[in-house]
Formats: sequence, C-alpha cells, structure tokens
Amino acid sequence: MTAFERDRRAMFGFALTAVLLHGLLALTGLWTAWAWPAIGVSFVLLVLICERIGRHVPVRTRTAYERTLALGFPVLLLLVWEMAGSMNLISPIWFPPPSAIGKALWDVSVTYDRFSETSLLGRPWLIPQVYAEGGWSAVGTLLSESHVLATLGRVFAGFLLGAIPGILLGVVMGINQTVRLMLDTTLSAIYVLPKIAIFPVVMLMFADPFGEGPKIVVVALAVFILMTINTMTGVRTIDPVYLMAGRNYGAGPLQMLRHVILPGAMPVIFAGLRIALGTAMIVIISVEFLRAKQGVGYMTFYYWEVLVPEKMYAGLVVVMILGVTLTGLLHWLQKVMMPWKR
Repeated sequence: MTAFERDRRAMFGFALTAVLLHGLLALTGLWTAWAWPAIGVSFVLLVLICERIGRHVPVRTRTAYERTLALGFPVLLLLVWEMAGSMNLISPIWFPPPSAIGKALWDVSVTYDRFSETSLLGRPWLIPQVYAEGGWSAVGTLLSESHVLATLGRVFAGFLLGAIPGILLGVVMGINQTVRLMLDTTLSAIYVLPKIAIFPVVMLMFADPFGEGPKIVVVALAVFILMTINTMTGVRTIDPVYLMAGRNYGAGPLQMLRHVILPGAMPVIFAGLRIALGTAMIVIISVEFLRAKQGVGYMTFYYWEVLVPEKMYAGLVVVMILGVTLTGLLHWLQKVMMPWKR
C-alpha cells in the first residue's frame, strides 16, 4: 500500500469518526449537552485530515493550499459561531452571531450619531456635496467626525514620534557600549510598566490634559521603548563578518551605518516595527476607553456602556481590520526597503 493510499484511508476514517460521533450524540439526545466537546474533537480530526492532504499537495498548488487554510479556518469559525448562537449553545445576547455583528457594523458605518456628533467613517459619500457648498474646510469638518480617522491619526502620529527616535537611539546603543550600559537598565525598567498606567502622568505634562497631546505621547513612549530595544538587538546581532568586510573596504562611519549596519539590522527593526504597531493600537484603544470622546476605542466602550453588544463587537471588528490593514502596509514597506529579501 502506498503512502497516498494509507493517508486517504486515514482521512476517510477521521471523517467517518466525526460523522458517527455527532450522529450518535444526536440520536441519543445528548448533542446539546456535549456539543462543545464534540466540536473540539471534530476540530482535532479536521487538523489531522488537513495534515494528510498537505503531504500530497503538489508544489505548484502549495501556495493556494496554504491560503485556503489561512482563510478557510476563520470562515469555518464564523459559521460555527453563527450555528452556536442559533442553537443557544452560547448566549446570543452577550455573544451575538456574526450576522448580527455584520448588520451592526453596517449600521454604525452609515449612521451619524447626533448625540456625540460622530460617525465611524466620517460619511465620505457626502464629500462632493459638502465640497460644493463649503470647500475643503467643510470637507475637513465632515471628516473630523470620523472615529476611524481619529484613531488612525493618533496611531500614526505616536508611531512616527516614537519609532524614528527609537531607531536612532537603538543604533547608537548597539554601536556604543558606554551608551548601552548607561541606558539599558533604565529602558528595561520602563519597558515593563503598563503604558496605560503612565497615562495620568503624561496628562500632567500638558496644559490641556484632555487634548490630543497626551494620547499621542503615550503611544509614542510605548513605541519608542520597543523600537530602541529591538534596534539595539538588531545592531548587536549583525554578523561580524559584514562589519569586518566593510572596514576592510575602507568604509567610513557614515558608510558603515548606511551600507552595513542599517541593512544588517533591518530584519530585526521591521520585526520590532510590527510589534510596536500592534502595541500602538492596543495603547490607543485603551486610552480611548478611558479618556476620549472620539475614536474606535471610545465607540466600542460607549456601546458597551449602553448595552448594545452587537455594536460593541462591531467596534472590535473595526480594530481588527485596522490592525490587519496597517500590518499589511508595513509588510509592503518592508518589501520596498529590503528588495534583497524578495
């Protein structure tokens, strides 16, 4: 018997086991009580089936197979969630099904909240009309009501203010042992502090503690610490052969920095940027929970306060979409700046 035939027989056995398990529980009236253990067993069997399929996928279709797994499992998870809500396996009040969350997401996207004078996207479909009536200033006023743009503005401002100085200081610490010894312990101590815990301290630094400044600065601090540590690590882990080659070819300090140190540390720097971007999102959403009247975090917390859970989940979906989109943009930037890694 060939390996393919053995795997095919095993896959058939796994699928038959899942069908018999659910059928037996349904016939005995125990499916509702044992639904989650049965679903868990089915998941394990599904993993075993996919593993055996993966062993025989041709190289030319390997990418399509991997994408199917990456996209198919979230879809399957949503289907199970929808089914569990319709069968009361989970509370549809506190865990509304994906269909209800989708309707809520559409609702908050097209509805203008007259109480807070905000909307999710800033009603971009009104831009032509508003521009004809009041010009670009009126368009800016329209978009200023957007929760998404408010959050993105804070994230981008804090990310840039923290990442650029963090990378520069990390390079200096990686090159210069004296600076590294002086600052390493202090940065390590600040790193473990919850960034939301120092937000009240940051608020005291500004004349307007409830303005945008404290929100941006606390994001910048979180990004700065992460990028300093990651960049320092990236510089210190450069293969000494590259440094020796640069010196042997007569490279000066700036040439070493540009052509050897920064390219050599770039993979670790971009890994740090991805972590820092996720941290920036976490910090700003937490800050918007506490002290904001606009932003995706504020919107999510607001709908929790007024007990509209499907719109609260819609806010969480928006946060995930923003995270995936920003990570994709960062991945694209990495390809542009590191063409030798393609």
